[in-house]
Amino acid sequence: MRSLVDVPVWGVAAALPVVLLVAWALGGIARWLLRGRARLGVATSVVIAILGTSLGLLVTGWVSPSAQLWSPATVLLALGFTVAGIALYGAVAAHFQHPQRESVAELLAAGESERVEFKSTARVNLRTGQKDERMEQVIAKTACAFLNADGGTLLIGVDDLGTPLGLDADLATLKTPDVDRYELWLRDLLTTALGQNAAASVVVEFAQVPTGGDAEATVCRLTCRPSPRPVYLRPGKGTAPELWVRAGNSTRQLTVDEATEYVMHRWPLNLGSTVAAQFRAAVRFSEQR
Repeated sequence: MRSLVDVPVWGVAAALPVVLLVAWALGGIARWLLRGRARLGVATSVVIAILGTSLGLLVTGWVSPSAQLWSPATVLLALGFTVAGIALYGAVAAHFQHPQRESVAELLAAGESERVEFKSTARVNLRTGQKDERMEQVIAKTACAFLNADGGTLLIGVDDLGTPLGLDADLATLKTPDVDRYELWLRDLLTTALGQNAAASVVVEFAQVPTGGDAEATVCRLTCRPSPRPVYLRPGKGTAPELWVRAGNSTRQLTVDEATEYVMHRWPLNLGSTVAAQFRAAVRFSEQR
């Protein structure tokens, strides 16, 4: 058997693309097996797959020196080490990257930021005292912006200074003025404006916040996690979808060219999707000639 030092440089160079291709394939299989348990990017899974494959080959060579490189046992052992490596990495990352959940009182004390927004109402315009659909659109836009960025928390029933106002004004517009009915209405709003999948990823909660003395105010808390795909706002029937993102402590709508660039950078296509897209584009081009 030839040692590594006996292999010519050109042979090692020729093997590198094969190693990367195998690592990409094993990483993809491992991410599919671990779907819902560990969320990793393609580049990270490829690196872990290379390490896992190397370790698997070393173990195979130690257990059975005569084993063939492409034998089922060798491939399964390499895949097993790759899956184990990705699972271990995902568990460690989830442990250390798990964000501490702040209470509503702590959020109020810290004030508005890139990931925290306060809204006095979701249905009533406090200037006119009347129900206003523009208030509803503001809530949907803010949730959309958080989903398209790094996530965030929207508190309803709080003014810009962090003073809890409560939900009494909004609840008075409902036939059944309670928080259960309010949550149902809020989820219907998000589903209509953002779509079923995006609305389902928003967590709706209610908290009692002291306002002085023995008095308390009910505040609605919307927790928006970063979306794995673009979320578009649909302002109404017959209108074009809009892409909203969080920019500092404000919510901003992107133009068509800005939205295209933002989506390409934030949610890049994986290698397989990119190749497929290029192939389809080439086929369409050839058919048009």
